[in-house]
Amino acid sequence: MIVTHAIGPKRKSELKDAPFECGIDSEGDARTPISIKYFLTAILFVLFDVEVIFMYPWAVNFKKLGWFGFVEMVVFLTLLMAGFYYIIRKGVLSWERD
Repeated sequence: MIVTHAIGPKRKSELKDAPFECGIDSEGDARTPISIKYFLTAILFVLFDVEVIFMYPWAVNFKKLGWFGFVEMVVFLTLLMAGFYYIIRKGVLSWERD
């Protein structure tokens, strides 16, 4: 990589060095402040999505786990729904309109 970078062409121009994204001219500043609600919603989505991934192996081995596995999943879902209820009560997912 060092050799190809050293001997490769070095054509610099204003057009070539301009930022390019999907063929659309960029507007504004990339440092625009974004609401923390956006990031919080994304993190919560990933968190609950990962929790659902834990349910797949349980569903595959449902018969083998028996009643013990069923009770464990009820406890797991109870804790998951308690967390979801807490998030709803705190108003994390409510968006204010500007």
